[in-house]
Amino acid sequence: MLASDHERHAAIKKTLDGIRARADLRARRANDPVDFVHAYEDAADRELVALVAANLAFGNVKAIRMKVGELLRRLGPSPSRAADDDAELHRVLDGWKHRVFKGEDVARLLAGARRVQREDGSLGAAFARALREADRVTGGDDHEGLREALASFCDRIRVAGGLPLPGQSSKTDRRGPVNLLSNARAGGGAKRLLLFLRWMVRPADGIDLGLWPVPARRLLMPVDVHIHKLSRNLGFTKRADVSWKTAVEITNALARYDAEDPTRYDFSLCHMGMLQRCPSRKDPVRCDGCGVKPVCIRWRGGRRPGQADAGHARASASATRPKSAGTRAKVSKKRTA
Repeated sequence: MLASDHERHAAIKKTLDGIRARADLRARRANDPVDFVHAYEDAADRELVALVAANLAFGNVKAIRMKVGELLRRLGPSPSRAADDDAELHRVLDGWKHRVFKGEDVARLLAGARRVQREDGSLGAAFARALREADRVTGGDDHEGLREALASFCDRIRVAGGLPLPGQSSKTDRRGPVNLLSNARAGGGAKRLLLFLRWMVRPADGIDLGLWPVPARRLLMPVDVHIHKLSRNLGFTKRADVSWKTAVEITNALARYDAEDPTRYDFSLCHMGMLQRCPSRKDPVRCDGCGVKPVCIRWRGGRRPGQADAGHARASASATRPKSAGTRAKVSKKRTA
């Protein structure tokens, strides 16, 4: 058992670094939506493809790749040029569908994002400006500033493309148009938006592209079910929900190991979690070969350094508690039976 918090954190960092170093990034990228972004050279195309691919990235991975691939084939070799012509954009995407999203929803998303690109020079410049303005409003709270920047950035794209703002749709309206971009102000984890940010902001490493002028330390972990389970098993959070607060807790925990780039472990951890199908308890079969097993709290009895074994403490207390006369009589009968 590790004797101190310092030793445990050192062991976790060594484990995380080892997982990242051993990960075959190129092979895993081929099964990830970010691979579509790397197929383009032009920065404007990369921004638009990343925005679409990230915000369609939920559900079955094979289905995501199939549907995003189909959509990009319809757009042709330059999505940015395709997005310059609204009528043609709607025509080529007519009939496309993925879950609750239709081609017309994605056409509006692309048209709005392309207008923002042309106005500010790039989506990265637009987001950086939104972040500066949000930081002034939120008084320097990095996480709240990021949330407000994401929300205002998305609102600008929605307005430019004709997508409804949060709260503008009724219960009878289709969910696709309002849900294509998450509402960061609603308190949810905004996983798809945070994934898009990671691709655009983190230094280029064969996965992320480092296109935007935003410090990587401002990023939050995109928390899906795999990252959430791993994070609970590593003691990064006790929260049971996949919310913005949970993403903040997990990111703060990872910042102990790299304060300037806390999301650097996201890609390798997420793919390991998917491969292992990380459970919420000790499972000798599913946990076999897991890279974080040596530092997983499930395999250490769920205790953190300095935390007493609650079961042992209760048993000890029970053993030393004076027995009542009735209890002594019951014990005596059992012994003589």
